[in-house]
Amino acid sequence: MKALSNMGFALFGAALVAISYGLARFAFGLFVPSISAELSLTSYLVGIIGALPFISFVLSTLVAPLAADRLGARNLAILSGSFGVGGLALISQSSDALSLGIGVFICGICTGLMMPALAAAMQALVSRAMHGRVSSIMNAGTSIGIIVAVPTVVFLSDAWRLTYTIFAALTAMGVVAAWYFIPSVSRVIPANAAPPPPITRSQWSRLIRLTIFAFAMGFVSAPYWLFAPDLAVTLGALSPGHTGWLWFAVGIAGLGGAVISDLADRNNPPITQALMLMMLSSSLALLAASPGQLALAIFSAMVFGLAYMSLTGLYLMTGIRLLPGRLSMGPVLPFMACALGQAVGSPVIGVLVDRLGYADAFSIFSVVGILVAVLSPLYPGHIDYLTEEEPQPTEVEDTGLQAAYDHQLLDENGDPIKPVAEDAEAP
Repeated sequence: MKALSNMGFALFGAALVAISYGLARFAFGLFVPSISAELSLTSYLVGIIGALPFISFVLSTLVAPLAADRLGARNLAILSGSFGVGGLALISQSSDALSLGIGVFICGICTGLMMPALAAAMQALVSRAMHGRVSSIMNAGTSIGIIVAVPTVVFLSDAWRLTYTIFAALTAMGVVAAWYFIPSVSRVIPANAAPPPPITRSQWSRLIRLTIFAFAMGFVSAPYWLFAPDLAVTLGALSPGHTGWLWFAVGIAGLGGAVISDLADRNNPPITQALMLMMLSSSLALLAASPGQLALAIFSAMVFGLAYMSLTGLYLMTGIRLLPGRLSMGPVLPFMACALGQAVGSPVIGVLVDRLGYADAFSIFSVVGILVAVLSPLYPGHIDYLTEEEPQPTEVEDTGLQAAYDHQLLDENGDPIKPVAEDAEAP
């Protein structure tokens, strides 16, 4: 194994996330027009198939913490990448809906296992004072993977089999790199760290509300990830090659999500949740209203990308903050809820498209998103409207993703364990 610096590991982790999230999970929507035309798939079938990677993501996420402890970071990353290679290769050779569905299901397993493997490796390789920055860079890998997929659509819009073969080859390279760069260790915990306290009733209340909001956001976002390119081609008469620019806009705007979520944690999370969910909902309506105008469609994609990545970042920080000392649960539950929302939303949007058409179906989901945004005062932020607790003044240094990680390891007195000098100077 070759040792990586803090930033080196961050960039390497972002590359693996780009493969497992960007290519294996979210790139599928780009190729729906070509795949559904060649395999004669209805919108309902596409919706069912589109739900499968989110279901397998949830199932694999449930076993990922145990797998990380038993297998170690390196072996789990290699296993994740191997699922990605197999799933992407199977998609490239699909001859019907069944083989395609199995392929995307396997890709979802890859996605669910990769981040826990990287999280375990980060705790072993990266100084704790850098965990927030490194995690932000790795999370940006989703947007990077989406951007990387764009040229294949622009120049190979009808050659989806060749494209997925290329994706499989890139993932195989990632597997080899994971064997070379990731250590075979499990999660590292300082000896003076106290076990996390029991989860209180107030924490359960906030966690349930966070999970409900994450589920709703996943449900509302499902139409865009699955059918936005097909809508632009079918309803707007854009060429399949032009739809690649939609994903390019999603990826570029999504890079700003980490900044927005960090600012939200410093200010008012419920207001940010409401604003971002309204933006996400408006992007659906805007695309449905003017799918034939490429400039407006790209603007819609930028709004969607910024809102989606901001919300996932906000949910990540809120989950980490709600359950100190429980990194295998706090940030995991909202992501599982989001994936379940997408799994439910995918077949629903498929049915609505078949019965009502794209414009009405997207508009219905937009209305649902707006209604959920109105309920954002119930979001578990600094000011909790369902408790009698007074809002606590928060120092700037005590907010943001790094501060959330800093409060994960507590001593027997309940105080955060500060990184020791050697930790702070670790490569």
